[in-house]
Amino acid sequence: MALPFIVLASASPRRLALLREHGYDVQVVPAQIEEVYPAYLTVGEITLFNAKRKAGAVVPRHPVDLVLAADTLVSIEGGVLGKPENLARAAEMLRLLSGRTHEVFSGVWLARGGRAHGFIEVSRVRFRKLSASEIQRYIRLIQPLDKAGAYAAQDDEMGVIEAVEGSRTNVIGLPMESLAQALRRF
Repeated sequence: MALPFIVLASASPRRLALLREHGYDVQVVPAQIEEVYPAYLTVGEITLFNAKRKAGAVVPRHPVDLVLAADTLVSIEGGVLGKPENLARAAEMLRLLSGRTHEVFSGVWLARGGRAHGFIEVSRVRFRKLSASEIQRYIRLIQPLDKAGAYAAQDDEMGVIEAVEGSRTNVIGLPMESLAQALRRF
């Protein structure tokens, strides 16, 4: 069975790379929406809510194509860590994650021709203990401002991640195993 052509409603270079690595033909059409964090939703529901909003912004321009949107958030102790607004906040996030386990939630939304399907994926990630100097070095290495939780699982040269339970591609930004299953059903 041929893989479907996908319109990716995201500017994420990591999501694009994952899709291409898995053989998908992809056109990038970033959704121009502000992500929101309604207090009445769980972390997973927030990711799915924002993914649905992103898809909804792109579907009208591509009504016959398969539109894929996703949103990813890092959560620790029920709190949400999105993309840091500055390097000081990135360092603060990394100090919080250091030596601890957290969860990575991705909401994925597929839409085409009036049909839609969404799902939430969660992975658990354990960081090793990081010193203050390691945190500063890590920030210089990965440029964390466009990354939820201020880290990049795909660029872990320093070995900050000790273990991942669940989908590693989910931690990068798109759960490819679950996506493949959802696409087959869709």
